[in-house]
Amino acid sequence: MEEKKFVTELTDINCDLSQWYTDVITKTDLCDYGPVKGTMVIKPYGYEIWEHIQDFLNVEFKKHGVKNAYFPMLIPESFLKKEAEHVEGFAPEVAVVTYAGGQELNEKLIIRPTSETIIGEMYSKWIKSYRDLPMIMNQWCNVVRWEKTTRPFLRTSEFLWQEGHTVQATEQDAINNTMEMLEVYKKMCRELLAIPVLSGKKTERERFAGAVSTYAIEAVLRDGKCLQAGTSHFLGQNFAKSANIKFLDKDGQLKYGYTTSFGVSTRLIGAVVMVHGDERGIKLPPRIAPIQAVIVPIAQHKDGVLENAQKLYDRLNRVGIRVFVDDREQSAGWKFNEWEMKGVPVRLELGPRDIENDVVTVVRRDTHEKLTMPLKDIEKSIATMLDEIQENLYQMALSYVKDNSKVVNSVDEMVKMVANRHVTIACHCGDIACEQALKDETGIQSRVIIEDCHNDEKCVRCGKKAKYKAYFAKQY
Repeated sequence: MEEKKFVTELTDINCDLSQWYTDVITKTDLCDYGPVKGTMVIKPYGYEIWEHIQDFLNVEFKKHGVKNAYFPMLIPESFLKKEAEHVEGFAPEVAVVTYAGGQELNEKLIIRPTSETIIGEMYSKWIKSYRDLPMIMNQWCNVVRWEKTTRPFLRTSEFLWQEGHTVQATEQDAINNTMEMLEVYKKMCRELLAIPVLSGKKTERERFAGAVSTYAIEAVLRDGKCLQAGTSHFLGQNFAKSANIKFLDKDGQLKYGYTTSFGVSTRLIGAVVMVHGDERGIKLPPRIAPIQAVIVPIAQHKDGVLENAQKLYDRLNRVGIRVFVDDREQSAGWKFNEWEMKGVPVRLELGPRDIENDVVTVVRRDTHEKLTMPLKDIEKSIATMLDEIQENLYQMALSYVKDNSKVVNSVDEMVKMVANRHVTIACHCGDIACEQALKDETGIQSRVIIEDCHNDEKCVRCGKKAKYKAYFAKQY
């Protein structure tokens, strides 16, 4: 039988990360394109990554009193219109249902782009007293934002996410919750995804529609562009007033609550691919890898090879390592290429000679190092190696961010640095019109604020007194 050729052709990641990404996400079985423009099908290999993210965040959320719930995806149009800035911010992206049940609807229904309004409506029914606070809920769901330009995982018309929504009794409690959730996201990126992030407050131009302030984490990708990977919003009393969320306080006064919201999405999967990938494909951090170690039997037709591969599988599986035996008919080389492209952290090659010597050949995906390990205590050896790979991926990504973050003092210098795949650090006046003009002129946008300016620093674009220092880059 003629062996099916494994397609390894990828665009050079160092020349065109965007096209490399398009090539690799479908070839590695993470996803496929849906029949409706801008949608995607997340395949099992990709969805299991999302499940690991869910598992991690559910544990962390519960430490902060978060309870999971579910709210309807259809929102009356009147709800969205209650908060003027919110509806204005989402108007270009909303999908609207006008016909259902065989007839025109009396009121249009919005397919949720986010759920502040519908959750606010329910909270207003449930919250009556200070004893009901804080109310902290999260839902894992899909949302629809009708994007004009789409790319699987990074920006699609429908995507999966978690959105947390809280009501607090005081402004300070709400601010504290906003920052706590930002720290949860930073921890998740550090410990689970092995991604170092830029984090901080968004500028006025970049804040969430209807929020008082927005805080975000930003991943720096292999081409120096940034990807907003998660947000936490302090909403003040804006949504509480529009949804009439009031409570009777201890002093007997009826007061509006303070609300927050926070969320991350399946965009994180795209971030992992674009932060850790290389010329051979993706590199998955072990803690989110669907398969942490793949066993490739060598000369598997020979007596004892498959039986010993199964024994090795049983040993690793017994201690919780996600392992797979590839006993398909293709050649070993074909399998090596496939598993490298799919980013499996560790490959174990087991053949007659290995069995005879009571060893196994081990290949690391992160460094491509190949070594021989005794089968005695192999469980401990592989577990230790997986931890080392997880940390090494983080440190490599961190070094990239540090090496490619450059301070600039002019727009010309900023443009030059960004063209050379750098994230730039610059002072800005904080004026929305000035920031918009910078984007229009260069395609470069602020990412997060680093610190306020207190000296005589000048805005990188207009030369006026600077309000803050921030990261600037192009974005996906």
